[in-house]
Amino acid sequence: MKKRTWFILLAWMTLLLGQARAENRLGAGINYWVALDDVDVESVDDNGFTYFLSFQKRGTLLGFELNLEYAPDRFGESAWAPQAYVIAGSGLYAAAGIGIVYSDSDFADDPFFALKAGLDLEILPEIFLDLSANYRFRDKAQFDDSASDIDTDTVFLGAAVRFAF
Repeated sequence: MKKRTWFILLAWMTLLLGQARAENRLGAGINYWVALDDVDVESVDDNGFTYFLSFQKRGTLLGFELNLEYAPDRFGESAWAPQAYVIAGSGLYAAAGIGIVYSDSDFADDPFFALKAGLDLEILPEIFLDLSANYRFRDKAQFDDSASDIDTDTVFLGAAVRFAF
């Protein structure tokens, strides 16, 4: 029993010490997105680009990320999407997150959830290149100019440049 307690205590101390050396990163990026299902609504694209600003707090093992994404024409509407992720890993990482879409002066009824995997490379001192794949899922979305619901499960491939401070 004592060995187990010491092991848990040592694991928590390692995690906390790693977080004490956490660094802040600020950056921007671009995503290419593709809807998994065909969108059968006229004048609505099922792929495109989004742009985002990003803040990260990265530790040795865990971190978090806040993004503000702008989609100029996602499923026929321009939208903003604030997001938050919990990140596990450093160079090669995985993340889980949540976000919500804001368009037409209103927030969506339900949030979207995301799973993300990526490669975070330090290309110059204090400058990082983040390459990632992101899967976002939500049941359905109803758009004002459409008579039908659209399945908005989407895959994103992205790149971001971040500066540590």
